[in-house]
Amino acid sequence: MALFLSTYVNKIDKKGRISIPAPFRSTLTSQNFNGIVAYPSFVYECIEACGMDRIERLSESIDNLDPFSTERDAFATSILGGCVQLAFDGEGRIGLPESLIDVAKLTEKAVFVGKGQTFEIWDPVKFEVYAEQARELAKKNRGALSLRPKQENGK
Repeated sequence: MALFLSTYVNKIDKKGRISIPAPFRSTLTSQNFNGIVAYPSFVYECIEACGMDRIERLSESIDNLDPFSTERDAFATSILGGCVQLAFDGEGRIGLPESLIDVAKLTEKAVFVGKGQTFEIWDPVKFEVYAEQARELAKKNRGALSLRPKQENGK
């Protein structure tokens, strides 16, 4: 499985277009949609993004809930209803909708932060503050993270 790794800063043009980092585009090449799926983060003032395969897996998880439950409806509305499919142009850019630009309070630049199967798009100043807090929290809780032996047969 390919992962989104590292952190990149790219400019946003006046039309709201931004280049997706080349390593992130490479991670997405095996997908059935030539672009990304983006949605407002539930946790931070940023945009979360991933490939279509990740959204399909989330949709399957939602479908496994009681079809008439309020939880299922809330997840479907918040996650799937909030998603925007953004196709790459010939230069590897996407056009960010104004609604997502507003969510993350983006202006001239954005930071792309790889988080494994997903990535986030942040305002550079807000991300700098968050990154320092995250590093301190990770250092404080470093004992909670351990490498488990790789399981066979993908289990």
